[in-house]
Amino acid sequence: MKLAPHWQILISLALAVIVGWSIKMMGPLDGGFFSWVIEICSLVGKLFMNLLKMIIVPLVVSSVIAGIASLHGVKGFGRLLGKTAGFYALSSLFAIILGLALVNFVQPGLVDGQPNGTIRDAFSSYEASDSELKKVDGAKAAGEEQSGSYAQLSGFFIRMVPPNIFSAATNNGQMLGLIFFSLCFALAMTRLEKQKMTTLKDVFVSFNDVMIVLTNFIMKLAPIGVFGLLVPVVAQTGGEIFFNLGKYFVTVLLALGIHMFVVMPLLIHVLAGVNPLAHFRAMRTALMTAFSTASSSATLPVTMRCIQENAGVSKGTASFTLPLGATVNMDGTALYECVAVIFVAQVMGIEMTFAAQFMVVAAALLTSVGVAGIPSASLVAIFVILKNSGIPGAETAVVALLSVDRLLDMSRTAVNVWGDSCAAVVVAKSEGEDVLSN
Repeated sequence: MKLAPHWQILISLALAVIVGWSIKMMGPLDGGFFSWVIEICSLVGKLFMNLLKMIIVPLVVSSVIAGIASLHGVKGFGRLLGKTAGFYALSSLFAIILGLALVNFVQPGLVDGQPNGTIRDAFSSYEASDSELKKVDGAKAAGEEQSGSYAQLSGFFIRMVPPNIFSAATNNGQMLGLIFFSLCFALAMTRLEKQKMTTLKDVFVSFNDVMIVLTNFIMKLAPIGVFGLLVPVVAQTGGEIFFNLGKYFVTVLLALGIHMFVVMPLLIHVLAGVNPLAHFRAMRTALMTAFSTASSSATLPVTMRCIQENAGVSKGTASFTLPLGATVNMDGTALYECVAVIFVAQVMGIEMTFAAQFMVVAAALLTSVGVAGIPSASLVAIFVILKNSGIPGAETAVVALLSVDRLLDMSRTAVNVWGDSCAAVVVAKSEGEDVLSN
């Protein structure tokens, strides 16, 4: 009996943890057989990630153009845009408020009401690896370029309109610009005479169908790719990295879990009458892929396949909401930014007033959208918010948080993808589509 794709991925996850933990216990990793195993797994994982990334640009372009062109006019586009943007703003706001409430209630940066001296010392004495220092240098550069809410907002609009569409297509940080061009191209198509528009639309629809077939081929390799991605992570980190920042780690996971399993199910049930369990079953393969790859963009092909084939959302609605959501809708990222910034403030003994925390909320909303396409997006966003909030030790704090960021990154990516899929079913239901309801 052939196992369903989500069971194959789940088994692969479990095996990766077992193998990685065994290598961690039996080590060392500096040469020998175990080092060779890690290198092979890393190669397999990178090849799988490259396959997913390879189809992102053609899939996004073809799906957005085919989806918008099928709406037959600007009126349908404006209606979908309003509904999609409204849901994304609502879910992101709920996520940030939840994170803010939980981090103030748990107070992971305090011990007996006082700043955690051990973590504060770790912030000041943390020795970063070369790769971590490069990430922080990138965050510092982004922070200097985007200091201030106005600069963040203006930077978002500048990235939305790329000066060179071909450069945007080869730069992950310009995915928003690629989507904007695709939207403009599709809208221009609807202004052509019917015969020309139909011919061009058929080309992009067929192109999109080919990309879906290619996606299915690549996803047959998902269990192997997931195994290759996770074994090196578990082997190198084990469970020790979670001890020092355990309270902070649990706070973030708890907030992400409440948003994913309580807030979002309530939203789709109330707004669309969709059964959350049925929708979760429909999206489980995409969620596991998101968790294992830690990339919303890389998971996009799987998300689109699940939302159409399993949840019953039309290609037009899915092609509009999901590529846009993979770029601008980052519930998990926004929540994480808020918790991380308040946590660092607690550790450094900075008491933040209600007004200061409100500014963190506003900054988290802006940065979760504005830097979503940049590598290490959450790192950049946290550095920007810390700098703008006047909290000392931003650089060393961000580097120290990297020690527990991998699993948190995987978890918030799953939340991001879940939020995108919830938006798709709510919008589809509002458009009268027959999506999951029981």
